[in-house]
Amino acid sequence: MKKFFLLTMLSFVMALPSCKPRSERHASGQPDPELQSVLTQLSGAFERISPRVIRPAEGFLKYPYLIPAGFYQQMWDWDGYFMGTWFIEKGKPEYMKYWALNFLEGMNENGYVAGCMTTEGPRIKRGTFFMKPFLSTGVLEASEAMGDFEWVRPWYDRLCRVLAYRDSTQRDEATGLYFWEMAFQSGADNNPALNYFADDQRSFLACDCSTMQMLEFQAQSRIAAALGMPEDAAVYAAKAQTLADAIRDILWCPINQCFYNVDRETGAHYHRISYSCFWPLYAGLASQEEGQAMIKRYLLNEAHLRSPHGLRSLSASDPDYNNKNIILPFSNWQGPIWIPALVVYARGMLNYGFRDELRPIAIATARLLLADLEIYDTMHENYHAETGVGLAPAPNYIDPATGQFIGFISWNLCAESVLKACQ
Repeated sequence: MKKFFLLTMLSFVMALPSCKPRSERHASGQPDPELQSVLTQLSGAFERISPRVIRPAEGFLKYPYLIPAGFYQQMWDWDGYFMGTWFIEKGKPEYMKYWALNFLEGMNENGYVAGCMTTEGPRIKRGTFFMKPFLSTGVLEASEAMGDFEWVRPWYDRLCRVLAYRDSTQRDEATGLYFWEMAFQSGADNNPALNYFADDQRSFLACDCSTMQMLEFQAQSRIAAALGMPEDAAVYAAKAQTLADAIRDILWCPINQCFYNVDRETGAHYHRISYSCFWPLYAGLASQEEGQAMIKRYLLNEAHLRSPHGLRSLSASDPDYNNKNIILPFSNWQGPIWIPALVVYARGMLNYGFRDELRPIAIATARLLLADLEIYDTMHENYHAETGVGLAPAPNYIDPATGQFIGFISWNLCAESVLKACQ
């Protein structure tokens, strides 16, 4: 049985000191001045603008909360998680704790948690479960960073109830894998590797949902162990291992050297190469040979995901590939460059020995953010993969109070962590 291991976004950051002998040198053996320059500029800019994503407790939200800023003024699930990892890196783990507590406060009696919380209450979206599987993972990372698990004890049963509710609504009984009812639930709103229109009744055993849930079980196991609950820890560890095995056995296509989503009705691999296919590599679930083959064949291939400005969210060879400027009714994941996708790709590349290949990709994408910051003092949600032009929100989205472009911050902060990992 192959081993698997938990590689959350926090471990992405916290593992950096172990790379110190190599951390200031690139392939030539000399310090990389371009990387250091870009990192210094980006770090300074992020430190300056980061207060814009913090809001004080208000109304339904009992704790300070994180918002993407600009177009979005609400607290969102994975936006807040990724921002929380950046704040942990900056020595402020309390924001990840607050993020978790606000969601746990908003949970209903069944274990349902909305993916978006507002000062007026949960925002109920499509499907039976809208929050993505990050809650236990965020709780674990906040607790480890603070050196304190006792704050979790009163909330532990709620975490268990959330996991059980997801099992009852998004777990496929035949395979043990997890599915989205539609792409919109996944956060990659119009991902062609999933069904993204309500009249498309298909559902898919999903690489991203299954991997996220595996990491949730692993995190819950570690939380239980820290709270002195060895039986629970063993149960959740076993769930994680069983799920990891299913991801490898069912979602991996050896012929095409790729993890694919699987049509629940037909059981066939759905041959669409998107960012979401790479979540199993983020968690280190492929063998070294398999992971390296997938990265070389698709991620570093200009015919698929490699672009002049970073990494596409959908293969350029896909018939739906485009770089349209869309923000409503959903954001466009059919080609544009996204920072959370870069985080997933980067962790996979680091897991399988592609640090040197990651470096120019990370620098190129960071330069897109720096150009935005220079012009707008904020950023865009995503970027045209072929030209580097900022996409959503469009230029006509102006803050009436200031007359300035409203922009976007959110998980773009994590570009700093990717640059640090390339040192």
